[in-house]
Amino acid sequence: MKDTVLSLDAVRAFVNIVDLGSFTRAAENLDTTQSAMSLKLKRLEEALGCGLVARTPRSVQLTAQGAAFLDRARELLEAHDRAIAVVSQQRRRMTIGISDHVAGPELPTLISRMNTQDPALLIEIRIGTSGELLQSFDRRELDTVIVRFHVGRSDGKTIAEEKFGWYAADGWHRRPGEPLPLVTMPEPCGVRSMACRLLDEAGIAWTDAFVGGGVTTVAAAVMARVGIAAIAKRMLPAGAVDLGPRLKLPDLPRLPIVVHTREKDDRARRALDILSHVFRDTTKR
Repeated sequence: MKDTVLSLDAVRAFVNIVDLGSFTRAAENLDTTQSAMSLKLKRLEEALGCGLVARTPRSVQLTAQGAAFLDRARELLEAHDRAIAVVSQQRRRMTIGISDHVAGPELPTLISRMNTQDPALLIEIRIGTSGELLQSFDRRELDTVIVRFHVGRSDGKTIAEEKFGWYAADGWHRRPGEPLPLVTMPEPCGVRSMACRLLDEAGIAWTDAFVGGGVTTVAAAVMARVGIAAIAKRMLPAGAVDLGPRLKLPDLPRLPIVVHTREKDDRARRALDILSHVFRDTTKR
């Protein structure tokens, strides 16, 4: 029986198609054509003797065999790229700042996918408020920042939008006659400023119940029933509920996630494409 030999280019094409959710975006990421991506995937499927991807007009869906093969495909590419990196002198550092209100629980997935894309790219990630990170970007201390939309800035690119709500732990109740107890990050957090401004405009009395140094501590205070927070649902554990409609609180807008970057080389751009897709994917859920 003839041994099956897999093309690494075909395997990389498959992983990019899955990660980016599109043949077109995967082709752009690998600087090739959509037809070339389709051909590589077809040859990989023929070599494996099974279909890996079910194509639909709007999305790319893994088959059962494709889902089973995906982790092994990533391991194969990582082993190959690490072997190359051992003897390569082309290691490059990329510093990325990510807003605490953006990073969320998807951060490990984000780092893993970027590392799979280019293990020789040394990625340094810093977490902070959008305002602080933009200041660091302007001082050229960071190559790229991914932040919430910041008033007065028009130099970034919106990669996703996310709905915010007034979340509290299941079973939490506001005490009648008392100001709304807010759980927030400290100033100059843009989300805090927005929430307080909307409450003031609506004539709703509020008070600081807890000010946390990061979204993780804010989420912990919410789940401890300290108060209510203006936050994205994905930042909270299961069991949090949006009480905005019940308490007749002002609607919170969909807030853009914006990338600001000076990166121009292909390696960095490919890594940023993966990163952008992770945020687009997670904010749709």
